[in-house]
Amino acid sequence: MSTQAQVAAIELFERHRPTLQRAVEAIGERGYWSPFPESLKQYPEASVQNAQAQFEALLGRHFELEGPDPLARVGSERSPYGLELGVSYDQYDADALMTRLQAALPAWRDAGPRARLGACMEILQRLNALSPTLAHAVMHTSGQAYMMAFQAGGPHAQDRALEVLAYAWQAMAAVPETASWIKPQGKQAPLLLNKRWHIVPRGLALVIGCSTFPTWNTYPGLFASLVSGNPVMVKAHPGAILPLAMSVKVAQQVLAELGFDPALVSLVVDTPEAPVSQRLALDARVKLVDFTGSSAFGNWLEANARQAQVFTEKAGINSVIIDSVRDFQAVARNLALSLNLYSGQMCTTPQAIYVPRGGIATADGHLSFDEVAQGLAGAIRDFLGDNERACAVLGAIQSDATAERIQACRRLGELLLDSEVREHPQFPGARVHTPLLLQVDASAREAYGEERFGPIAFVIATDDSAHSLQLAGELIAEKGALTLGVYSTDDKVLERAEALSQEVAVALSINLDGGVLVNQSAAFSDFHASGGNPAANASITDMAFVVRRFVVVQSRRHVAAWERADDLL
Repeated sequence: MSTQAQVAAIELFERHRPTLQRAVEAIGERGYWSPFPESLKQYPEASVQNAQAQFEALLGRHFELEGPDPLARVGSERSPYGLELGVSYDQYDADALMTRLQAALPAWRDAGPRARLGACMEILQRLNALSPTLAHAVMHTSGQAYMMAFQAGGPHAQDRALEVLAYAWQAMAAVPETASWIKPQGKQAPLLLNKRWHIVPRGLALVIGCSTFPTWNTYPGLFASLVSGNPVMVKAHPGAILPLAMSVKVAQQVLAELGFDPALVSLVVDTPEAPVSQRLALDARVKLVDFTGSSAFGNWLEANARQAQVFTEKAGINSVIIDSVRDFQAVARNLALSLNLYSGQMCTTPQAIYVPRGGIATADGHLSFDEVAQGLAGAIRDFLGDNERACAVLGAIQSDATAERIQACRRLGELLLDSEVREHPQFPGARVHTPLLLQVDASAREAYGEERFGPIAFVIATDDSAHSLQLAGELIAEKGALTLGVYSTDDKVLERAEALSQEVAVALSINLDGGVLVNQSAAFSDFHASGGNPAANASITDMAFVVRRFVVVQSRRHVAAWERADDLL
């Protein structure tokens, strides 16, 4: 390890220490805080104005990154808005890449926690400055509308990364570097040992990116592994490579400037026809795997990548229970926005909405089941009335498979609101679909009891609210969920919902009818997933998400006689 590299990285740590310390305070307080502005107005005007041109300058070109000698060039990303990106990326021999990462590990490990934190904090700061340009890459790979791509793909993703670094600093700082151990022995001389402790990384890390939130779902695992001393392979989804390539480039630039091997963070690319994730995940050198995506592959990783610590966020069936409300119109508007936001392609979007078939009580009187169902459909329809506003919220459907799923699901229930194809005012070729809302009976579990990823939701007629709670609990226990929303003016119902949320380990939102949606998860305050039901085996982020990525190794030795006098003073 270069002493110069370590010194330079520790200088960065001292420069960024105030932000890191405030982040540590924030995860203890759990209130609102973010160092990364989510308004474009708070970024330099030039960076915002030039963002699109800088993004377009990347298109139709080869994206250069550090790594071993490439075997091939791949890349076939196509924007859900109809734009062919035309970017190619180097594909490496897996053995050559892992050999290089293993060679780079000792210097990164020996640099120590403060140096690694300094480098990671600098990477984050530069990623934040890149956010306006990065947003275009997120938009044209994920299908998110630009403002959502900017916020979720930029500052919100960076918030989660900083949250990870705060936990890592707490965990690593809690381990002293050295100590003197003195055990009295009565009349005999005391036993004296000098002890040292080392933070030791587990090995190579693999982060498998997803197509819908390429940065938000990748940054936590990437930074948690890197700051713990583990070199990281970032395996991008074939349809969403560019945002991660840009992120890896920033990391490589910082590492190179400090004198470390820039390939400590490397991009891995593949194609749908020749995937590499399985082979990489089973390699004995890979000790950490982070994955966001389907339950099938997540379960496979958990069962088969036994040599690694595996962190997964998988599919689930998010639920909403409507028992009684004060202002049904406010509730309907809130749920309509939840269902429209990013065309239901968020892992926190509700799919199953349980309503008693006898109806619900409101401050304005009783509403029948049909009135509730039609009211929800009407609120969605009203929101979609302004096509420009609708497209700015809906974004575009990321994959053909999701668009095809909408068509296939029409037969699963009675149509409350059919999905429509919309023309985007700026991108005529965009794949834009409005939500599909279906009505089913509670007995039709084969319809609503599977995740239907995309803008697809069910209003489910139940016997009563106790039945709704029972069905939701059973389904979450079996299939998993990240969110549960409950609307009730009855404290007993809310108490039962609170108990249920603990029984099935799901985040609970109660009576949200204003500016906060059940979809939304705030860094430094909300834990994203609990790790306690089948939707995820880990939480983004808590202490366990970080500390499983390193071990503490100690050494100890007897104190020589000539040293004892000083140790006993």
